[in-house]
Formats: sequence, structure tokens, C-alpha cells
Amino acid sequence: MGYTLDKTITGSDMASVEALVREALLAKGFGVLTEIDVTATMKKKLDVDMPGYKILGACNPKLAHSAIELESKIGAMLPCNVILRETDAGIEVSAVDPVASMQGVDNSELPALAGQVRDMMQQVIDAL
Repeated sequence: MGYTLDKTITGSDMASVEALVREALLAKGFGVLTEIDVTATMKKKLDVDMPGYKILGACNPKLAHSAIELESKIGAMLPCNVILRETDAGIEVSAVDPVASMQGVDNSELPALAGQVRDMMQQVIDAL
């Protein structure tokens, strides 16, 4: 099983694709809580040049609250990360598959909620 939901956008740039991703997330009730410009961080900390790479930490508060109620330590696995990265083929957008990422959590109620989040994240990816 893979651990991400992926789509490559051609003929566009990082900023334009990021705007589309944020819009698609918002349409499904997700906000972006965190943002990490990995490219800029690697340049600053290691003086390494790399293609565009950004991590957006997306959260649907209602679903996050439900997950925390089911499993108090699940916050260690939140938010749902979505990455944008420049590739030779275009801008690749990858969202974490919550079902895959939650497999190590021993809670029989969590897979149904993780499945709901995965379906929503797949709809975000499909909307791009």
C-alpha cells in the first residue's frame, strides 16, 4: 500500500498550484495550519540548492477533534501533510494517506475515521 495520494500538474508553476491546492482543501473543510518551504530551509541551513518543495499542514478541525476523542495521542500524527514539489514532469502534489499512516495505531475505531479523511483528501487531489 502506498502512503500518499498523488497528482502531477503540468504547465503551471508552484505558486499557481499552491493556490489551487489551498482552494481545494478549503472546499473540503481543511485549513492550512503550517507551511514549510523546504527549499528555502535547505538553502538557509545547509546551503543546498534543490527544486521547489513545500509542505502544507492541512487540518479539518471537526475531524481532528473526532480523532483526538478516539485516540488522545493522535495529535502526534496530525495535521495531514500535503506536499508540492517541482519535478521534471511538472508540479507533483502528494497528500498523506491517513489510512496508511494510522495503521500503527491500535484502536479499532480509528480506521473508519481515517477512511473518511482519505476520501476527502482524494477528492482534494482529484479537484486539481
